[in-house]
Amino acid sequence: MTTLDHTLFDWSPEAVVFDCDGTLMDSERHWQEARNRAFREHGLQPPPGFAERALGLHYEDCGRLMAQSVHKPDLAEGLTAALLDHFLALVTDEPVTMPGAVRLVRLLSDRLPLAVASNCPRVVVEGSLERAGLLVHFQHLVVPDAGDRVRPKPHPDVYAVAARLCGVPPHRALAVEDSLTGVDAARRASLRVLGVGPRPQGDGATLADGWLPSLDAPELLAWAHALGSPRGPQQP
Repeated sequence: MTTLDHTLFDWSPEAVVFDCDGTLMDSERHWQEARNRAFREHGLQPPPGFAERALGLHYEDCGRLMAQSVHKPDLAEGLTAALLDHFLALVTDEPVTMPGAVRLVRLLSDRLPLAVASNCPRVVVEGSLERAGLLVHFQHLVVPDAGDRVRPKPHPDVYAVAARLCGVPPHRALAVEDSLTGVDAARRASLRVLGVGPRPQGDGATLADGWLPSLDAPELLAWAHALGSPRGPQQP
């Protein structure tokens, strides 16, 4: 289902900040398989509906939730480590971009500063985007960092930092997200938000300015083309 506040496409942002997992890279299926393998490694089964509860969470938060969901809080550390290990193996073997991601990013990078704001470890984001040929198009990559006190989504930190690094006020930047966790984070950071992918159930989806089925939606590409003249040649 497509829902969109069309005033969004009457607006020209000064920067665009993308989520990575599920938005640019088709990696949610890898996270789901990694969760299943981590559960099995510990002799457990994922509870019904766990995939929906885990969508968009930082992997450490997900590991804790995995342990809580099976009433074994003492397994949080082991499940978290197993989750990340399995995910890294899966995403390294088969990095896949979401439909339209490459075309849209290349188009926007000629016109606006771009950043990525992700809950994934930096090594995962950099590696997957580089293998997809997208990393060069982003000026900034922001992930949770305890040392810099950048908290994971749904806290607003990664989006607030990304907008600042792009040199624009948050309300002049557009976030592109696939999960309610990410939408909540971007909205709390005062960015406008475009959701992509299946529209979530319930009223939470109304937190975004609109939802489109994918990054190759014709109206999104037409809007990107109309943003203005290219900024000049990009570095290869």
